[in-house]
Amino acid sequence: MSIATFYLIEPNSAVDSELGFQQYVCYLIRHFTRQGARIYLNTQDKPHAQLWDDVLFQLDNADFIAHNLSGEGPVNGTQVEIGSGTTGLHRTRNIVINLAEDDTNFAGIVSQVVDFVPCDEKAKHVARERYKIYRHAGYQMQTVSIAELNKQN
Repeated sequence: MSIATFYLIEPNSAVDSELGFQQYVCYLIRHFTRQGARIYLNTQDKPHAQLWDDVLFQLDNADFIAHNLSGEGPVNGTQVEIGSGTTGLHRTRNIVINLAEDDTNFAGIVSQVVDFVPCDEKAKHVARERYKIYRHAGYQMQTVSIAELNKQN
């Protein structure tokens, strides 16, 4: 069964800052890759992909995550590929972590989608539209509050 998980970002939380969000996404990437997942990190555009490439390269050695930009390096060469849109998505990827703030839709392409509901009202509305698309495509829907998760850990 296909699953779409939307993580809710609470206002004024640790994840409601650029650095906090980057750290949380890196945490999720490490979590999934340790389970053997092959991830497609979907970004807004090429400059956004490059920014995330830099974020992953700047991690400490112990936390380093092998990755490549779409079209660079061997096809399927690392567990994490960074690109934008569905055009660069290879079928060998089983999880998409969506960082784009548009109506990008991976329904039917991968078995698991990770997405975020930001605090900004406009971005929140677009996230709700993506939610509807995945639900309509038959994905099992999950909504997780990052703040509640952090309280449990």
